[in-house]
Amino acid sequence: MSFNCCQTKKSEENIRQTIKFLKVISEKNRLRILCILQKKDLCVCDIWQSLDLSQNLVSHHLKILKKFDLVSSKKDGTWIIYSLNKKNTKKYLAILSKFI
Repeated sequence: MSFNCCQTKKSEENIRQTIKFLKVISEKNRLRILCILQKKDLCVCDIWQSLDLSQNLVSHHLKILKKFDLVSSKKDGTWIIYSLNKKNTKKYLAILSKFI
């Protein structure tokens, strides 16, 4: 029996990326942040109040999501507005769909 989805260098890279993606989104609060940002771009002050978490904790999760390029940010005066990076989110979901 042959499993072509797991035998090339590209598929090995897809596996590594999928594992990283799943680790990032497996944390409950990060998944909640992604859900919130799916509806509207927000500053950290709006996000932490919506989740009833400390601002430091939300900032920490946003940093991880941003590092993985699931979230992007832009400066608006003194505020930093966070948004869902839909292009990369779709990319990771497409890679994940190859395994299920």
